[in-house]
Amino acid sequence: MVWYYEKKLQYPVKVSTCNPMLAKYLIEQYGGADGELAAALRYMNQRYTLPDKVVGLLTDIATEELSHLEMIATMIYKLTKDATPEQLKAAGLADHYVNHDKALFYQNASGVPFTASYIQAKGDPIADLYEDIAAEEKARATYQWIIDLSDDPDLNDSLKFLREREIVHSLRFREAVEILKEERNTKKFF
Repeated sequence: MVWYYEKKLQYPVKVSTCNPMLAKYLIEQYGGADGELAAALRYMNQRYTLPDKVVGLLTDIATEELSHLEMIATMIYKLTKDATPEQLKAAGLADHYVNHDKALFYQNASGVPFTASYIQAKGDPIADLYEDIAAEEKARATYQWIIDLSDDPDLNDSLKFLREREIVHSLRFREAVEILKEERNTKKFF
C-alpha cells in the first residue's frame, strides 16, 4: 500500500464567517505560481534527478504540500459555501462563479489558470534546491500577507501553521544544500 488515508486534515481548519474576498486571496495558494500544487509537483518532479541523499526529503515535503493543498481547498470551500452570487461578485469572483460555480479550480488569485511553467527543474541538485528554498520563502511571504489582510482569527490560526511549515521546509532544503555542497567539494557527486 502506497498511501494510508486518514480522513482528517494535517491541522484543523476553522473559519469564523463567510468571506469570499478572503477565499479569493487563498486561491493564490491553491493554484498560483508559489502555491501548494506548484510546490508538490516541483518536488515530485525534481526528485528523479537529485542524489539519493535528498530524494526522500523531496518526497516527504511534496507529500506534505499535497496535504497543505487539501487544507487550502477546505478553507476556500468553508469561506464560500454560504456565499450568494452577489457576495461572490463583490469579492471579484464573478468570472469564477460563471465558469465553475463554487467548485475549486487551479488558478491564481487573479484568475490565471495553473500552468506547468510554474514547475522549475534544472537538473542541477544545488540549483534545484535553491529554487526550492526560494519557492518556500515566497509561499511563506504570501501566507503572511494573507494573514495581514485577514480579520478571521480562526482561519489565521491555520494560516500561521502553514506559514511555519514553509519555514521548516526552507530550513530542510538549506540543510540539503549544505550536504550536497560538502559532497561536491569532496567530489562524491557531479
